[in-house]
Amino acid sequence: MNAKLIFGIAKSLLLARWKQTLVAAVGVTFSIAMFITLLGFMNGLNDLLDGLILNRTPHVRLYNEVKPSTNQPVNASPDFKESYNFIHSVKSGVTRQEIYNSGPIMQAVQADDRVLGVAPKLSTQVFFNEGTIDITGIINGIDVEEESRLFNFQDYVTAGTAIDAKNVSNSIILGKGLAEILVADIGDVVQVTTSQGERFPLKVVGYFQSGIQEIDKVQSYASISTVQKLLGKPANYITDIQIKLKDMALAPALAKEYSQLYGADAEDIQTANAQFETGSSIRSLISYAVGITLLVVAGFGIFNILNMMIFEKMDSIAILKATGFSGRDVNRIFLVIALSIGFFGGLVGLVLGFMFSVVIDNIPFNTAALPTVKTYPVNYSPVFYFIGGVFSLITTYFAGFFPARKASKVDPVEIIRGK
Repeated sequence: MNAKLIFGIAKSLLLARWKQTLVAAVGVTFSIAMFITLLGFMNGLNDLLDGLILNRTPHVRLYNEVKPSTNQPVNASPDFKESYNFIHSVKSGVTRQEIYNSGPIMQAVQADDRVLGVAPKLSTQVFFNEGTIDITGIINGIDVEEESRLFNFQDYVTAGTAIDAKNVSNSIILGKGLAEILVADIGDVVQVTTSQGERFPLKVVGYFQSGIQEIDKVQSYASISTVQKLLGKPANYITDIQIKLKDMALAPALAKEYSQLYGADAEDIQTANAQFETGSSIRSLISYAVGITLLVVAGFGIFNILNMMIFEKMDSIAILKATGFSGRDVNRIFLVIALSIGFFGGLVGLVLGFMFSVVIDNIPFNTAALPTVKTYPVNYSPVFYFIGGVFSLITTYFAGFFPARKASKVDPVEIIRGK
């Protein structure tokens, strides 16, 4: 049968019961709009949390872990060579904390095509002296420029300038919580005592705020040269090599490869943040589940409306079949009706979902814990809109499939005889 004629009849049936059609379309529109809004907001929240943790974490970290030696003296004895030796209270041996030959290792890793960048790091525990009280803290010696390029360090410096840690001699950027404990303003000098008992004055050039309060009460940052000076170590003394990859999924395999190649311990980001990634995945799964549930509910609404339309239009269907329309033609007419509701309702829903997302994205969200965040986070990924549009068509197709098949099996003789 002529496709134009089928579309014309479907249009007439839609407009004849326009109130029911509008109710069905509004159901699809509301479902799609909520689907887009929910997914955009939840994934924006995930991106925000990823920025707080994952973006500040190297994909692969090379270091020397303090651990007991696997080869104990008893294992080397000929008398116990063929025995199983159980050793209790094994103590950690003399472990070299710095990475041996760190310079050539960083050059070799940087030359790897899979690597985006390499940043050295040196951490040490210290005491911040506040009068007669010693406050435990950690100073991280970093290459400020590489740390900013790879891990967005400058975004978390809420006062002062990140590069001042490199340009100003004997300077430090304090965690915001630690600065409040020490009552230290920018330009003040804080006294630091190392684990060797040496005391050094450091000038405060900025505040660092990660968004995690407990970390900000302990962590502080300085240039690598400043921390090496505190510890009395040479310029090649590095305890961590932080590696950022072009593809984060390669981290577990590369961690094993680099560990064997360079004789150091290696930790990948998936292992270090397994629980955090699980939480993000669950939040995304819940968002998709709720959105799809809304679409399914809208599909049942369309199913009921089409069933009612078929019941009311039995005589019209009988006339169509009596004048030469086949069951397949009638089937197509009602599928066109269902898909039209899904298409136009879904299209308006996508637009409304985008508008709702923009509204949420402009709502002020000011909190002392997240100084870099000014509004609620929203993700505008085109994938969400594509999924929403496809699901609106799929849901409405199946909602119209069974009523359409029922209409195609109507016997015109019985309907006309009944009339």
